[in-house]
Amino acid sequence: MTITFGNKLRDWRTSRHLSQLDLAATAGVSQRHISFLETGRARPSREMVIHLAATLDVPLRQRNDLLDSAGFAPAYRERGPEDEQLTQIQGVLAQLLKAHEPFPAYIVDRLWNLVAANEIATKLIALALPPEADPTQIQGNVMRLMLHPAGVRDAIVNWEAVAGVLVRRLAREVAERPGDNDLAELLTEALGFADTAGINLAESAPRADELLVPIVLATPLGTLETFTTIATIGAAHDVTLEELRIETLLPATAEAAELLQRLMTG
Repeated sequence: MTITFGNKLRDWRTSRHLSQLDLAATAGVSQRHISFLETGRARPSREMVIHLAATLDVPLRQRNDLLDSAGFAPAYRERGPEDEQLTQIQGVLAQLLKAHEPFPAYIVDRLWNLVAANEIATKLIALALPPEADPTQIQGNVMRLMLHPAGVRDAIVNWEAVAGVLVRRLAREVAERPGDNDLAELLTEALGFADTAGINLAESAPRADELLVPIVLATPLGTLETFTTIATIGAAHDVTLEELRIETLLPATAEAAELLQRLMTG
């Protein structure tokens, strides 16, 4: 079955828990027009596709997909590795990660693939990985790193709580991005790794204790109590930058801060 613009518009509208009337009122168009667009009785203009996508807070990658389904060229750029400006941006991001030291910080893309990490994050990961760890099982993916038995899960004292937060966060991302099959596959994989954590995916909104996620690591240097913060990069017209997230591990105790300083200095 061909997935039309109307099908995709309806999927995005329902994923945002909006009726046709709600969307029409927010977008400033008639409910009749929304109905005609979803059933294929009307064809949207390029401007209307962009306007509705912005109203629905559709990520830029999926906005391009909506434009394509309506017969229009992409409006938002996705940068490849050879892009000269991306190289410059990577230099800026490297400085940003460096500025977080001695606190671990790293950057992931929309599929939780590790894009870059500062020196202390790299050292901490190496310290937490089991000696027999096989990097091919992790494939540079932070979700696998945290959940896979070959990753750092055995070093995480509160692993079940951390797994629950990570998988629920990933489930929310899948719900917010209907049609992103790669992200949905990662969720299926994550659920397979975390099947012992008693995760309740019915919790659609972040709980109060998930806003700052505590991660307690057992290391050869001692127990490291941290919490994580996540920041995004504002890039209104760039797919690649919009999908990047910076995650920082901050010490939860004075002892953790001292341990990270020791690790940083060798």
